[in-house]
Order: sequence, then C-alpha cells, then structure tokens
Amino acid sequence: MLLNTYARFDIAFEKGENATLWNKEGEDYIDFTSGIGVVSVGHANVRLSNAICDQASKIIHISNLYKIPPQEKLAEVLIEKSGIEGGVFFCNSGAEANETALKIARKYGEINGEIKRYKIITLENSFHGRTISTLKATGQPKFHQYFGPFPDGFTYAKNIEDIYNKIDGKTVAVMIELIQGEGGVNPFEIEEIKHLKKELEKQDVLLIVDEVQTGVYRTGEFLASNLYGIKPDIVTLAKGLGGGVPIGAVITRLTDVLKPGDHGSTFGGNYLATRAGLEVIKILDEYHQSGMLEEISGYFNDRLEEIIKEFPNLFQNISGYGLMKALKTNESSIRDEIVKKAFENRVLVLKAGEKSVRFLPPLTITKEEIDEGTDRLKTALSGVGR
Repeated sequence: MLLNTYARFDIAFEKGENATLWNKEGEDYIDFTSGIGVVSVGHANVRLSNAICDQASKIIHISNLYKIPPQEKLAEVLIEKSGIEGGVFFCNSGAEANETALKIARKYGEINGEIKRYKIITLENSFHGRTISTLKATGQPKFHQYFGPFPDGFTYAKNIEDIYNKIDGKTVAVMIELIQGEGGVNPFEIEEIKHLKKELEKQDVLLIVDEVQTGVYRTGEFLASNLYGIKPDIVTLAKGLGGGVPIGAVITRLTDVLKPGDHGSTFGGNYLATRAGLEVIKILDEYHQSGMLEEISGYFNDRLEEIIKEFPNLFQNISGYGLMKALKTNESSIRDEIVKKAFENRVLVLKAGEKSVRFLPPLTITKEEIDEGTDRLKTALSGVGR
C-alpha cells in the first residue's frame, strides 16, 4: 500500500513516444505535462535510451569517493552553458539542490564579514521544495501547516521591490524563481531583476536563482537567467536535466566555500545520471541551434492564443516564456474542472497557483501533437461549467 500523498488520476500508462502516452487499453493521451517539466526530450527518446543502456552495461554507480568522468564532463558543460565561471555540485532533486544552495549561502555568511549573516529572503507565492528548510523557504503558508518548528532566518517579500525593505545587516542571500512555476507561472520583469542583481552586489548579498523548473531550455534559453541577462551567484537545476533520470545540480561562482565533509550525496552525480544529463543537453543543444525550439514554442503559443479568443468566458491571458506557459482562468473555481475535463478528453495538463492551468510539454513536442492536444482541450473546454 502506498502512502496517500498524491491525488492520483485512475490510470497507468504503459508506453510513450515523445509527447504521446498510451494506457493498457491502447488509448492515447497527449502529454502537456512531461512529468511536471521532467521529460524534456520526450518519452522513449531513442538517443537518451541508448545512452542510458550503454552506461548501464558498464557502470551505473560507484560513489563520489572516486572520480566520475561523465560527472566532470557534465559540470564543464553546465558551466559553459550557464556562463557562470565556478563549480558544480550534483544531487538527486530540486529540493536537494536548493538545500545545497542554502548551505553554501549560510556558510558564506558565517566566514565573510564581522558578524554571522544567515537570513534568506524569498518571495511570497514561491515554491522551493518539500524538505524542512526548502518548505520554510517556500513563501506559501498552506505548505507550512503541521511541519514546524522550522529553521530560523527566512523572510518573505511581497514582490521584488519589497526585497529591499527586508534586507538588514544579517541578510546573506535572496532566493527567487524568475518565473514562479507552482505559484501560477508568473514571470518577473527583466529590468527589475537586472536592477535587483546590481543592488544586491553593492550590499554583498548573494542572489540564488531557483531554476529547477525553468532550466535546461524550458524558457527558450539554457537558463532563464540567460534570458534575463544576469549571472546569479548560485543557480539550482533539476527536472529537465536528466530527461526522466533523477538528477539535481548547483552551479555557483563560490567555489571556495564548501570543503570536504561540509556536504555530500551518496547517489548525486553518479555515472547513469550524468551520462543521461550529457545526452539530454546534446539533444536540446541541437534542437535549439536548429531553430526548431523557437519555432515549436511560437506555434504552441499561437494555439493557446486561439483558445483565449475562443473561450474568453474562461480565460484572462497567457503567461510564461518558451514552453513554460499558463492560461489564467477568470475564476479559481473552474481551474480544477478544466484539468479534469481535459483528462477525460485524453489530454494532460497541470494546475498551478490559484487560477492557472499550466503547460510544460516535452521540448521536442511536434506540431501534430500540439494540434491534437489543443483540439482535444477545446472539446474539453466546451463542456466546462455545464
């Protein structure tokens, strides 16, 4: 018996191909979720499958007590793609990556300056994970019930401007998502983020950017930070990096903060996970450079625009970048009904925030799959509220 931690749909999928899934009865579903932004190169990607099988036939795991060549290579690739000159730590998930970022920041605040700086500012409506520390970093009170007491030192700002009001002499870092995913797919303005980075630098306050959901080409560029034109002090990644194989990563310019014994991960960055990560980035690099990612992202947005025009009684607007999008509903009460009706019409979508229907399809989704999925969604929407 499984613990009752998920409100599951009553279905099990047996196979998939790119953005299409099939159940045991042979019915096909269009997947606009990609495992909540994880299956970045699609289901059953042949190149990724071959890379995983090849690596599994040699070594799956040893430990970080020994050198792991694909781990070293993936670190080089992440540094090159991010534009952040520094080092990389590998773990298994986004929450673990964010825990690592918090530890780096707190040690930095301990060893730099005359007083210990430990306070972390995050934003209301944010989401940073489900461990005790990352749960407290999450600026949504509904996630905090039952699980206290929490670690001290977390403060929530209402918006980017309010961050400046929260900084004091014990503040060591600000941790933000450039596009709040679980909070409703809410992008911040590029210029206000650039200004924030400059102001934090003046006060020696670190900027941590949580790119667990936005990273690895989800927004059209390798990092949302690249799209916003900034170089954070610390960036966290997970989800799409392994294409379905669990992996998390932290990229930071602060290479001299953590020492042997300060942190670790038994499984983090093992042979299998980092070989998968390397292949995923190769596939998406080619896709990005060919112009196909931009073309598909634009096509997907156009089809969502059609839905907005066809159902103005249901939706306000579209938010997001690249293939991280949301339709904002007019009323929170219809959001869950839309997700349910979509499922009944064999298209998978997600909910986010209080009023958003979220779309995180595989980055390799085809126009044919987009057409089929949006056509089914239109059929589903015609039955909402009836």
